[in-house]
Amino acid sequence: MATRFATMTNVSPRGTTGRPYSLPQAADRKLKMVPTAMTALPVPAPAFDLQTPINRLMSGRSRHDYLAGECIFSQGDLANAVFYVQSGQVKLTVVSMSGKEAVIAHLSAGCFFGEASLAGQKVRISSANALQSSTIVRIEKTVMLDLLHREPEFAEQFLAHLLSRNVRMEADLVDHLFNSSEKRLARLLMLMANFGQDSKPIPVIAKISQETLAEMIGTTRSRVSFFLNRFRELGYIDYNGGGMLINSSLVKVVLHD
Repeated sequence: MATRFATMTNVSPRGTTGRPYSLPQAADRKLKMVPTAMTALPVPAPAFDLQTPINRLMSGRSRHDYLAGECIFSQGDLANAVFYVQSGQVKLTVVSMSGKEAVIAHLSAGCFFGEASLAGQKVRISSANALQSSTIVRIEKTVMLDLLHREPEFAEQFLAHLLSRNVRMEADLVDHLFNSSEKRLARLLMLMANFGQDSKPIPVIAKISQETLAEMIGTTRSRVSFFLNRFRELGYIDYNGGGMLINSSLVKVVLHD
């Protein structure tokens, strides 16, 4: 699973005067409506094997274990490394000048983050925290650049990974703009369970708070609680001591008009 886009839940768009304004009708601008097919899960990403080239690095690489909630880096820190999620899950958040926080990404094993440092980013514009017990590989910026230059196959896979994630982010943005919070929650749970991904689905996902789910889809905890109860009554999800069991039939909510 790659990136999950979510913004703060402001009710209506505002112009430069601070007053709400209404969006123009599609017909007025001759715009094409977004097809229903875009609400489906993204196309699976290609298999991405990184362990071998990363493990060959003799210096500039370190591995750290983080507990749930632990900070990996903070907004404003120096951007001097790239990170790879070897196991676990990571949440990226950004805080505005007024103190409002938004979840901008949810990453699982096999994902990179912090790669903006390779493009000249000096400081982190977001914070990264472990959502659960996670193992994270840190690769220094100069070492990563050298690896990309020395190993064309690795560079090709890395580029494919970034392009695939951009496609996913676009799908996430469309999902956030055009779908109901119920559909967004169902889609998020399916992605967390690896449905629609290249890797094998994980029917049972680790425990995650309703507050975090609400942040990730841009709604309230009470709405998340309501939808989870509905999904459980319909047999789409269930709970056990280790987490939440996701049934593949939950995709009906994602595809339903």
